Amino acid sequence: MKAIRLTLICHALTQAQKTGRLHCADDGILPLAQPPAATLPGGQLLTAPERRACETAAWLSGTVQVEPALADCDLGRWQGLTLKQLQAEQPQALAEWLQDPASAVHGGESFAALCQRLAAWLAAFDRPGEWLAVTHPMVMRAVLVQVLGCPMSASQRIDVLPLSRLELSFTGQWRLRLG
Repeated sequence: MKAIRLTLICHALTQAQKTGRLHCADDGILPLAQPPAATLPGGQLLTAPERRACETAAWLSGTVQVEPALADCDLGRWQGLTLKQLQAEQPQALAEWLQDPASAVHGGESFAALCQRLAAWLAAFDRPGEWLAVTHPMVMRAVLVQVLGCPMSASQRIDVLPLSRLELSFTGQWRLRLG
C-alpha cells in the first residue's frame, strides 16, 4: 500500500471572520499581501466549493479539483448573521448549538453530521501521493475529531486560523503529522 499524505489548509482570511459574522457561501477572501506557501512538489490540489476556498486555492496552484465533501458546514438560516446578533436574538439556540454537536437549530447541518460526512470522505480517500486540500475551520475541526477519535465537544477547544495547515498521513490508518 502506497502512502497518502494529505495536508488540509484553511482558506485565507475573510471579512466575515474579521467581523465575527457567520459565513456565507459567496464570501471571498481579503487581499493577500503575499501568497501562501507553495504546494508540495508533485502534489495535487483539492478545494472545497465555496468561493473563499477556491480563491485561496487559486493562489496555490493552477490545477485545482473541487471536492464537494470538503464543503463548509451548512449553517442554514444563520448564514451571514453576526454572533452578537445571535447572542441578542437567539441566545438559547446559540447556546444549544455550541454545546450539542447534534444540534441543527439553524436548519442546516449539525457538527455531528459534518463529522459523519468527513469520516466517510476520509474512509473512501484512497488516492496515494501528496495532496493539499483547501477547506474551512469547521471541516478541519471535524477531521481532527475523526483522526484523533476524541469527543466532538473537543472541537470547541480548537482554533483554526486562516491559512492554518493540518498534516495527515495514511498507511492503514489516518495519523496526525506534527512537524
